[in-house]
Amino acid sequence: MQPKISVVLPMYNEQENIEAAVAMARRVLEPLSEGDYEIVIVDDASTDRTGEIAEELAAADPRIRPFHHDTNRTLGASIRTGLTHSRGELVLYTDADLPCDLAYLSDAIPLLNEADVVIGYRTGRRESLKRWLYSSAYNRLTRWLLGIHVRDVNFAFKLFTRPVVDAMALRAEGSFIDAEMLAEAQRLGFRIAEIPVVYTPRQAGCSTLARPRVIIGIIREMFTYWRRRPPPAP
Repeated sequence: MQPKISVVLPMYNEQENIEAAVAMARRVLEPLSEGDYEIVIVDDASTDRTGEIAEELAAADPRIRPFHHDTNRTLGASIRTGLTHSRGELVLYTDADLPCDLAYLSDAIPLLNEADVVIGYRTGRRESLKRWLYSSAYNRLTRWLLGIHVRDVNFAFKLFTRPVVDAMALRAEGSFIDAEMLAEAQRLGFRIAEIPVVYTPRQAGCSTLARPRVIIGIIREMFTYWRRRPPPAP
């Protein structure tokens, strides 16, 4: 019997992407889970039709489960909401703009025989020089400060087993959540595996990750986590 799979999709103003993201998730999940899956959409107080479309999709398929924030709480809070409400034995977090083909799940799941977390790292990047520099510097900083030795800490393809989801103590409100999830998994003694994925640039909507305010928030939350993080689990 195949494990139940949850896909968590945080969304803010993704009306141009939501239907394509859900369609891809359904197409990939159907054979992998023998139909036993759920798609958890977290609408972070969008000002467009994202929440309305999510409800329409849910009305047509009970495996689509939308949750709505009353106020915009940004990425970390949205992911935490999605993980909290997920019910699958395996839980994938990815972004609504589909940064890679979800078919990579078929490569990731077998690695859970030897690991507890499987994350993707980007190949074939077509980012701006500024985004590449930000990413490179951030990966180095997380290695130095938090000891996270992975190729691409911030990429939105992270597959967790249920024990990892239940054990992580996540607090990040913003985009530091990607690094916090890996730092927590590592602190708790869970094993992390990596797979290469072909990066797909955003086709619609607007990313806010490279904005100065967002970057400052990431650095602030990183140092807050570094100061308060509990010791490694025994």
